[in-house]
Amino acid sequence: MFAAAALALLATLALTLLRAARGPSVFDRLLATNTVGTCTVLLLAVFGFLTGRPDFLDLALVYGLLNVIGTVAVLKFFRQGALGDPGNGNGNGAAR
Repeated sequence: MFAAAALALLATLALTLLRAARGPSVFDRLLATNTVGTCTVLLLAVFGFLTGRPDFLDLALVYGLLNVIGTVAVLKFFRQGALGDPGNGNGNGAAR
């Protein structure tokens, strides 16, 4: 059962990588990249169950957290053009 799930996840991963490469817009590519991260989390969990090593679940959780943080950072960059506080423009970063 877990082997079939792993094969289905690998097929999904291949199709998602195709979408990330050929996506018509940047947001399609970003969504595909986020889906690749989600499939990787699931694949790590299934691989952990297949090999009898539950510590892979910890790796999957950390990778999932990094996937969410990375996606939010990229979306913030697209919306605001920068990741940090741009300040007030006079170089000292103090608010008015």
